Amino acid sequence: MENQLSIQERFKDSRTCVLVPTYNNAGTLSSVLDGILQYTDQVLVVNDGSTDETSTILANYPQIEIVSYSPNRGKGHALKTGFRKALSMGYIYAITIDSDGQHYPSDLPLFIDAIEAQPNRLIIGARNLNQENVPTKSSFGNKFSNFWFWVETGIALPDTQSGYRLYPLEQAGKLKYFTRKYELEIEAPVRIAWKGIPVSYIPIQVYYPPAAERISHFRPFKDFTRISILNTFLTFIALLWIHPRNFILKLTTKEGWKGLYQSVLLKPEESNARKASSIGFGVFMGIVPVWGFQLAIGIPLSIFFRLNKGLFLLAANISIFPITPIWWALSLMCGKWILGYTDWTFKLQDMSLEQFREAGAAFFLGGTVLSVACGALAYIISLLLLQRFRNMSSAEKTDAVR
Repeated sequence: MENQLSIQERFKDSRTCVLVPTYNNAGTLSSVLDGILQYTDQVLVVNDGSTDETSTILANYPQIEIVSYSPNRGKGHALKTGFRKALSMGYIYAITIDSDGQHYPSDLPLFIDAIEAQPNRLIIGARNLNQENVPTKSSFGNKFSNFWFWVETGIALPDTQSGYRLYPLEQAGKLKYFTRKYELEIEAPVRIAWKGIPVSYIPIQVYYPPAAERISHFRPFKDFTRISILNTFLTFIALLWIHPRNFILKLTTKEGWKGLYQSVLLKPEESNARKASSIGFGVFMGIVPVWGFQLAIGIPLSIFFRLNKGLFLLAANISIFPITPIWWALSLMCGKWILGYTDWTFKLQDMSLEQFREAGAAFFLGGTVLSVACGALAYIISLLLLQRFRNMSSAEKTDAVR
């Protein structure tokens, strides 16, 4: 009983509520709410236009704050409504839990432990997707989502699709979201991470009923299409703005330079050749004329070849704005020189179709040659510097031990 009272007080002290979006889950809703109430009475339910017995069930819980509307508008809309309502009620955090019985309320104290240890962050409950009854599409979809979350934020998580999460409401409740259905659970953590809020995870339990008993409102074709469109949109924003911005900001802080030092000189398990290859490949992808797609192509390849992803991303920023036009001009000049053109001017308004084709061919040829040459040069210089400085670092440590 003392422990139960303790967790109730910890919920109040941390100003955390439990947010339950629900749509036609009357069969499991009562057991979920009863389980949550064992830990806290700070519960907010958003009834997303349910047409079953949900309203009747909720009438039996006068101690719970309830928001209802009709018709059904999607889980994303329910979450947005819940975030804003919780924020208006003075809560700082909201733990979202699904009403279909997959999540265990007994894991709620884990989120409180985590946020007390490290406040002001988004915490995702990572499920064990290797257990019995886990649908194959869920496992594949999660790996797919994890990859794109990493591309968009640079943060590696084992489970980005779990709905069991602790959200910081100052960020989650004030964002103007693009989406309103399942894909909001992808948009929200990405955009919260872009604001510089740490994103972490804790292991949680999960229950997957047999296929015959499973209830899901996820529409594979429609919802997966919407998720793919969202990821494409978020990836473009990340590549064209977020990653270059973060790179520049890191170089203005002591912590950023420390991280660069650790990435380059530490990790003794990585050879100098691998580190140099990561830098050389990053320079190559930063210059090669596939503008707008450098990281979308380069990141999967860096993973496939097991390169240092941090060094690759760092080196690929060689072409960030405002340096980009310089590489464009150098690519065009290099191509014209290779092709033996004597006219080095570039006036788009006076250009004929044939001249435009020649300039395009020169640009792509020159950009390709330039990227290979610069990548190879970066590899050689990096290898020589790494051999020198890592040897010096090792010698200093040996002297210190002596």
